[in-house]
Amino acid sequence: MSSELQMTTSAAAAGAAAPAHWEPNVIVFACNYCAYAAADLAGSQRRQYPANVRIIHTPCTGKIEMEHILDAFLKGIDGILVAGCLEGGCHFLEGNLRARKRTDRIREMLDEIGVGGERLKMVNLSAAMAPTFVERVTEIVETVKALGPSPLRDGLLKPEEAKSPESEGKE
Repeated sequence: MSSELQMTTSAAAAGAAAPAHWEPNVIVFACNYCAYAAADLAGSQRRQYPANVRIIHTPCTGKIEMEHILDAFLKGIDGILVAGCLEGGCHFLEGNLRARKRTDRIREMLDEIGVGGERLKMVNLSAAMAPTFVERVTEIVETVKALGPSPLRDGLLKPEEAKSPESEGKE
């Protein structure tokens, strides 16, 4: 990591103290057949989860590209939960396995640029796991709340200041 990025990241971390009233913006990418069905069941059962969570209905977590997740962070989202079918139970055969590989890679990238890989998590659920869905959503909100606002929010760490590992060797 370059010293410029380290200084920017340190300054962003120091300035990222969350106000007492701050609530994180969290997105859940939920697959149609399992996670979204679990969210729907949670609603039917009147289970409560934080109101600052927005669910995005996707056909399969394997259809979520890295750009979707990275763009959400660049637009100020503080945390993301990718919720797919149970491993071995994907309706698109290996979609959730592709999603797992992508989220693992993005977590590494978020750590490398100083945003924090803990802001992204992937879970596997069945359609009947409404209580687990609520638990996982609550966990990601609590994790992100403890981390504070994303360094990318409000220009704390500008995207152009975060250098990729590929560009570091070209200077």
